[in-house]
Amino acid sequence: MSSEFEISKRITIGQYVPTGSFIHRLDPRVKVFAFTILVLAIALNTSYIGNAIGLVLSLYLFLVSKIPIRYGLSGIIPAIPFIVILAILQLLFQGQLFSHGKVYVDYGFILITSESIRLVVVSAVRFVEIIFLSSVLTLATSTTELTHSIQSLLSPLKKIKFPVHEISLITTIAIRFVPTFAIEMEKMMKAQASRGADFGTGGWWRIVQRTKETFPIIIPLFNIALSRAEDLILAMESRCYTPGGERSSYTTYRIEARDYLALVAGLLFAILLFVYPFPI
Repeated sequence: MSSEFEISKRITIGQYVPTGSFIHRLDPRVKVFAFTILVLAIALNTSYIGNAIGLVLSLYLFLVSKIPIRYGLSGIIPAIPFIVILAILQLLFQGQLFSHGKVYVDYGFILITSESIRLVVVSAVRFVEIIFLSSVLTLATSTTELTHSIQSLLSPLKKIKFPVHEISLITTIAIRFVPTFAIEMEKMMKAQASRGADFGTGGWWRIVQRTKETFPIIIPLFNIALSRAEDLILAMESRCYTPGGERSSYTTYRIEARDYLALVAGLLFAILLFVYPFPI
């Protein structure tokens, strides 16, 4: 039951672990761009071998960044119920869209084929890979670096009056507040449990019971989110923040040889996943 209250330990997105590794020293713009194209390549790959290679790469990046793999695995645990439910729904209701494969079960509206099974397996592995990659990116890149890199990559859109700075700021604030809200949710769950609330007694497959357990903390969590947002607004206004204003940057980044090497490696790997015709 105690593991039910360790939410913050299972959240890897939005936390920074400074290990001084090769990935940590890369230019943040290169990291964001390379990770983006890798995620796109994985999302578009539908083969077993391609996704297996992507999964191996995701685990290898943890080793290169000197971040314990248990951080990545802990980030998967909260998503397991969603992955299982999604897999069941795809297996039962998506068979009609993938009827061209070998048919295993054909009973009423349920049609299970080799291609629908491929959809289930590839979707689950793909989900895990994306969580791993996003975890490595945020664990190896500080919030400030993410802000500057996103703003720099989107800067060409300023010519069409796109709010580049505001979008990058909103994105990084959202990522930064993921572990913060996890900690607040953990505190509320412990407070509710100390008052006799029923947390952690039902298995994750008991969706209705787990949903009822979550209701008592939804409204307090919204109140905390609004309070945090108000504090953030006051802090920004006290520093004379003006949306849409012209700003200079104190931090400047220079792309070095290792950055070009990492970028080329990421591009080649993405092209391999996207173009190469894997047999299965």
